[in-house]
Amino acid sequence: MPNIFTQNLGETPRQALNWRLGYAILCFGLMGASRGIDEGLISGTVQQKAFISKYRLNDPLLSESERANLLGNITAMVQIGSIGGALLAFLITDKIGRLWATRQLCLIWIAGIIIFITSNGRIGQVYAGRFIAGLGIGQTAVVAPTYLAEISPRAIRGLCICAFSGSVYLGIMLSYFSSWGSALHISSHSQNQWIVPTSLHLMFAGIILLLSIGVHESPRFLASKGKKEEATATMSKIRNLPEDHPYVQTEMLDIFEQVEREKEATMGLGWIGPLKELFMTPSNRYRIMLGLMSQLLAQWSGANSITIYAPTFFAMLGTTGQSEKLFATAIFGVVKLVASLVCALFLVDMLGRKRALTYGIILQFLSMLYVAIYLAIVPEITEHFQPMGNAKRAGTAAIVAIYISGVGWALGWNSIQYLINAEIFPLRVRALGSSMVMCFHFANQYGNSKAVPSMLLETAMKPQGTFFFFAAVTLLGLIWMWFFLPETAGKSLEAMDEMFNLPWYVIGRKGAALTASAGHAENYMRDDVEKVIQHEVSHDEQVTSSEK
Repeated sequence: MPNIFTQNLGETPRQALNWRLGYAILCFGLMGASRGIDEGLISGTVQQKAFISKYRLNDPLLSESERANLLGNITAMVQIGSIGGALLAFLITDKIGRLWATRQLCLIWIAGIIIFITSNGRIGQVYAGRFIAGLGIGQTAVVAPTYLAEISPRAIRGLCICAFSGSVYLGIMLSYFSSWGSALHISSHSQNQWIVPTSLHLMFAGIILLLSIGVHESPRFLASKGKKEEATATMSKIRNLPEDHPYVQTEMLDIFEQVEREKEATMGLGWIGPLKELFMTPSNRYRIMLGLMSQLLAQWSGANSITIYAPTFFAMLGTTGQSEKLFATAIFGVVKLVASLVCALFLVDMLGRKRALTYGIILQFLSMLYVAIYLAIVPEITEHFQPMGNAKRAGTAAIVAIYISGVGWALGWNSIQYLINAEIFPLRVRALGSSMVMCFHFANQYGNSKAVPSMLLETAMKPQGTFFFFAAVTLLGLIWMWFFLPETAGKSLEAMDEMFNLPWYVIGRKGAALTASAGHAENYMRDDVEKVIQHEVSHDEQVTSSEK
């Protein structure tokens, strides 16, 4: 009887779901926790009394804008480092492979966190440590989704890549609860109140480093280096099928043909070849537009701001007391983790990318709009004013709306921004395109995390204006998605070339339907095995004649 792991496989052999694939997904999927841990921990760390006093966040000599600037610098330094990390991933991922890129980023990540937790009041060392950690963390958003997209059976590619976006929430949840627990059980006079939760970084980096020992390199990377036999053997192991099985053969045929086309297109251009191909080819320019716009609209929709500054937002909505704020934040982490798991297992591949994103954006928009209206109507909550009656019930509903926005984010932008980035680029420019998009991702995340404390000030947009802004960006994202984002569910990575070669005004609305039968893998999935085998024979004859 089919279950949630097999019902969407279609004609994909059931052997493709095996322990090797699961192990690889575990190793590379866990890398998403790096970002979740940092976003979740820093929101609690800057609320811990020990950290506040040690790093002068409560210094009476600081003005409100200076305090917001200091808080923004501490919070956003990882995002600045992550921009460099995404660039570094481009430089080395296609040189040393996905596996060794994973190992070196774990070491950089560990080094940065050690520098951070040994700062002992030196704010410059805090900046340096968090920047270096960002160099490692930033690489995960390129290396992990790229690897997961390259080894996943196309029918469940969305599920596999969502292991990365889902583990972001695992990291967030664990970090929220660790901050809450340390606030309860560790003295506010001890620096361990924030150092102990921060050790989560070291644990996860070490686990991923050890897990990488048993993972196979990406067959697509091996093929790009001319190691065809090794690539086929590796794909055979990952799929748990013989090398001569039609499913393996059709996958490898697509990969080898794309590698050959890309080599011919960039022959003699050296390192500048991928750059030229990315920006001079209309289909690739459309891909870049999709990647950059999805990041811009996702990052300014407000979801990451809520994650990073969750205790502050819950305080605005009536949650008082340090422990209560951190507990409400921890529950927010649970909601987002559960939502991400449900979306990955049931929705992203079954609904398709566009429909899942549509539902997610609508939930997020309605939630942001409600919170904005609530903040505009109810006076600011302080120790001297607590809402009563209907106002209090409306505040409870606003807290629920924050939780619902997390569900919408998990279903929509959080899954799609990594999934689309990993899926849409052809092999030769995949690392370059993904790195460029993730640089833009972290640049926007830096700007967002740096700007939000200032946006909330009474002299700026105020809390209600900030949430109206988030709602407007979310609505704009819905309109953009409807016109420009194509459906990529169920397409092989190589078969997307045909879709993106369509006229730009057709791709988003009709691209998937017009290219439903593109690619050898698609032919196999339609049981058109005879056609695939005939193509293989023809291809082999062409190779033989050219060698003669």
